[in-house]
Amino acid sequence: MQTTSLYQQVKNAITPYTNEYKTAFTVALSGGVDSVVLLHIMNALKAEIPQLQLSAVYVNHGLSQYGDDWQHFCEKLCAIVKVSFYSAQVKITNKSRTSLEELARDARYQALDQHSPSGSIILLGQHLNDQLETFLLRLKRGSGLQGLASMRQIRTLSSGRECLRPLLNTTRHSIEQFASQFKLEHITDDSNTDERFDRNFIRQQIVPLLSERFIGFEKSAARSVNLLQQQQDVLDEYTQLDLSQCQNTQQGLSCLQLANFSAARQANVLRCWLGQFTTLMPSQQQTQQILTQGLTAKADAQLLIQLTGGQVRRHQNFLYFVRETSVPDSQSLTAQKQLLSDGRTLIQLSGVGVRKPLPDEHVSVQFNCPQARIKPLKKPGHNSIKHWFKDAKVAPWLRANVPLIFYNEQLVYVVGHFISAEHANEKGIFWEIKT
Repeated sequence: MQTTSLYQQVKNAITPYTNEYKTAFTVALSGGVDSVVLLHIMNALKAEIPQLQLSAVYVNHGLSQYGDDWQHFCEKLCAIVKVSFYSAQVKITNKSRTSLEELARDARYQALDQHSPSGSIILLGQHLNDQLETFLLRLKRGSGLQGLASMRQIRTLSSGRECLRPLLNTTRHSIEQFASQFKLEHITDDSNTDERFDRNFIRQQIVPLLSERFIGFEKSAARSVNLLQQQQDVLDEYTQLDLSQCQNTQQGLSCLQLANFSAARQANVLRCWLGQFTTLMPSQQQTQQILTQGLTAKADAQLLIQLTGGQVRRHQNFLYFVRETSVPDSQSLTAQKQLLSDGRTLIQLSGVGVRKPLPDEHVSVQFNCPQARIKPLKKPGHNSIKHWFKDAKVAPWLRANVPLIFYNEQLVYVVGHFISAEHANEKGIFWEIKT
């Protein structure tokens, strides 16, 4: 096994990690031929790299009647080769605009991250044919450069954990030959032959036809994908420079700065900006809608465009990505540190603020009271909190969640913003919010 090119390829892929003394690896083990081959090669590498620590995780999606049998197979295999084994059960909940494949993939990554030993590098068995299938699927969907760049050899999860695909430049045929040569037992997923799924149709009908007609098609396509990835990397560098000119400290995107760019650069920066908040990019029509309304509307115009996972809003010539949140419940204030229903903590401190409440005054925190009136310290006259928020340029979507402190029915303190002039006291009390 150690003399094969596949063994050497996996060794070369993990060497940058072992050179940095990162020697813990977890194989995402499905029982299929690719992950089984990867597990055996990594186990063989332990003889050459004694400090290497190896484990495996099987994720049961609950989508196949054979899931428990496959889990048992993987557990038995790991017992034979003396590799630590972990299993994870996940539940897939259907969502609109999201395919079952995407939902299963996201759940799988989350489960792998949660059940892999801390600090280990997750090894994925995806290979060159998987890459080609991904490219063709994204071509079908009309993806741009970033989508067509397909899978990277290294993927970083939101937790910061790294995933590595050591077999990404190896064909399925080479992996199957390796398994046959060394008589490695593996399972076959029955759903892989169901051509109702686009990926399976491409796998069974399209790629074999192209490979038969064009010798070396798989390797040529892989070179094209690698070139697309390099071009995307260059574009990302320039995009980050553009974004740094347009984004404020609150992660708002300046419409005025964006207007200085060409239409193509505007759309590119917008997608990069949105990528900080969501993995699901807007459609071409939605992108144009955001740019048209965002860049041409009057300064005080309201903009709300609903996207998956949040909204794009406009305030003071900046675009913001806003996630929907529930308004916290009102409650009596009975402690110096009080937990609010949205998980934040309201803390009472001593200093410049309002006088302490009188014995007959009930202290409460309330929310979303736009018509409540107050005369802020160093402000002219009484007016509604809605007026004062607008005067202070507080974004509309933030206002409902600002804690309002009442003494009986009187608004005395707006946390983070206003002190009632009628209740002000230099040696009084005030409140802060902690997330």
